Amino acid sequence: MEHQITPLSMEALESGLPLVRQSPRDSGALRLIVRRPAVNAREVLTEGELNVEDGLVGDTWRSRKSSRSADGRAHPDMQLNIMNARAVALIAQQEDRWPLAGDQLYVDLDLSGENVPPGTRLAIGEATVVVTDQPHTGCAKFVARFGLDAMKFVNSPVGRTLNLRGINARVVQGGTIRVGDVVRKLP
Repeated sequence: MEHQITPLSMEALESGLPLVRQSPRDSGALRLIVRRPAVNAREVLTEGELNVEDGLVGDTWRSRKSSRSADGRAHPDMQLNIMNARAVALIAQQEDRWPLAGDQLYVDLDLSGENVPPGTRLAIGEATVVVTDQPHTGCAKFVARFGLDAMKFVNSPVGRTLNLRGINARVVQGGTIRVGDVVRKLP
């Protein structure tokens, strides 16, 4: 899965912004589900189970340490990482490279702070998640896989406004999710 590509330049990444900005605002689709069963391991799923305790069942979120939690354990507001499918398509260049971003859910939905601010509830299949206020900014692995310009791009002022690196969420109602499910903002 982790074959090398030539990372895009900042100019090439910025040229893809118009397509990313066309993401649906209220209702889109779940394009990819990725479970992380171990460090640096990825399982692409057609169907997954979300629950309040574990997030994506079988994912290692619960065992991951966080410098953002008071006790150093997994941060409850970072249970799920959700990335815009158009943004990852631009950055990864090939669909088989999307899982390398490290997120669990890839959605065709406008994830900008204006459209889905913290507290926004999203229905995905039978489940409901809530967007949290924890920033999602990427790491050294993101740079290694997609290039320094990609990291600068997602963390630029426009990248942060659009949440191009993604958002964090937690499950508030468990249920089954499937690739192709509608993802919609709840009132």
